[in-house]
Amino acid sequence: MPRPYWSGRIQVSLVSFGVQLFTATESKSAISFHQISRSTGERVRHQKVLESSVEKYSDGPAVPVEKDEIVKGYEYQKGQYVIIEPSELENLKVPSKHTIEVTQFVEANELLPEFIEKPYFVVPEKDSVEAFTVIRKALQKTGRVAIGKVSFAGRENIVAVRSDGEGETGGMMAYTLRSANELRSSLEYFRDIKPSEINGESLELAESLIAKRSSKLDISKFEDGYEVAVKELVEAKLKHLPVPQDEGAQPVGGNVVNLMDALRKSIGGDEAHSRKATKKPVASAKPETKKGIGLVKAPTKRKTA
Repeated sequence: MPRPYWSGRIQVSLVSFGVQLFTATESKSAISFHQISRSTGERVRHQKVLESSVEKYSDGPAVPVEKDEIVKGYEYQKGQYVIIEPSELENLKVPSKHTIEVTQFVEANELLPEFIEKPYFVVPEKDSVEAFTVIRKALQKTGRVAIGKVSFAGRENIVAVRSDGEGETGGMMAYTLRSANELRSSLEYFRDIKPSEINGESLELAESLIAKRSSKLDISKFEDGYEVAVKELVEAKLKHLPVPQDEGAQPVGGNVVNLMDALRKSIGGDEAHSRKATKKPVASAKPETKKGIGLVKAPTKRKTA
């Protein structure tokens, strides 16, 4: 098991138990870029230098600064800084560095998606399993989420703790939440949307379309189309093939005249697709070919480099 991101205690009134938080996400993208000089093809490196040595009228070369010379500074007025040592930050008096004190419980549906920032697995310390399990089960049965605060990564975060799943055993999940002032007001963006009369038949057709397209969410079925496209681009450039081009938004569903027609055709298309999917497949005379992710199908004629 990897090292925990945070270790401490969850405090619910007089009940306290030790937990560890583990980051629940990791980057899986295989695509990364380096900054390259167009003229020489060399990689560009970044260097930390003194600001005074790179000012507009400075005649001398930039003066590099060693990593161990760099400290944090708080700008209390323009160009004036107070130096903050790492040890001083470590010893800040912030109770939530060590304890998530639960201040309230809320209904699970009050945890709006736009406020959720990052998920963590909550695992009990070996001597805290009983209390952990009781609180987990109580959250599960009441459908509630515990709200508190936790400090890490240079800030104090609002955190929500909820039971994981419906089983008798398991862990809990913690989610850091955005504060109210971090989320922009929707009014600024939605206020110009004008009221529109809703046709009853259109609404019924839209509901039917949603019902037909509804299924259980399986995130594993989704792939990163941008990553696939970048791999195809790289492969094409390496093989001196034509570079794939974005053809822009393509019309969907043929000549659709209005909303009602679009809804009817959408439902009809789904039904036709379903009937087609249930038919027994006919064996093809042509052998199947496989195309690997990121590979580009070569055209009949290759361009010369």
